[in-house]
Amino acid sequence: MKNIIESLNWRYATKSFDTNKKLDDAQLQELLTAVQLAPSSYGLQPFKVLVVSNQEIKEKLKAAAYGQVQLTEASHVFVFAIEKNFSVAHVDAYAKNISATWGVSIEDIKGFVDTMKGTVDSRTEAELDNWNAKQAYIALGFLLESAALSEIDACPMEGFDNAAFDEILGLQEKGLHAVVIAPVGFRSENDKYQHNAKVRKSKEDLFIHI
Repeated sequence: MKNIIESLNWRYATKSFDTNKKLDDAQLQELLTAVQLAPSSYGLQPFKVLVVSNQEIKEKLKAAAYGQVQLTEASHVFVFAIEKNFSVAHVDAYAKNISATWGVSIEDIKGFVDTMKGTVDSRTEAELDNWNAKQAYIALGFLLESAALSEIDACPMEGFDNAAFDEILGLQEKGLHAVVIAPVGFRSENDKYQHNAKVRKSKEDLFIHI
């Protein structure tokens, strides 16, 4: 395994995937675990991740992503979808998970639960949607980094019709809304972008030391 800097230099937003190469189950499970372990505010994980491998569905998603070939060429497409109508009911479900995992009573964590509920109650629906999307993007970052460490390619994408994705995947009925996606697989040897040097701000321009 490469070190993290080598891996981050190796990765790029893959534009063309090798359709003959698919993630095996061990590789997929590793990525799922990385996403599962990603941090989120309070640990609430206010999103779900759809992992699409069905080619027929990927064809429909491609049409809703303006014909971008990554959707159908990639082994899997990760769709990060936020929980809509987020409420204290979601906090209560999380509290039960904490109680079961840690072996404590709900009363033992009442202060923490009340803090979470206060945060949720103090925000509008639009503010909660924005907050939840930020948590999903953190998980996306963990997916990209973990994939790179295992020399698995990925392409984070916002260029798609969110409403169309919701319809194709039946997200509205599940109380979900797609916010960002990432096709995952293995780069095609014909993808010219893999040979391009990274274009980034210099450290002098990017960082401000105080």
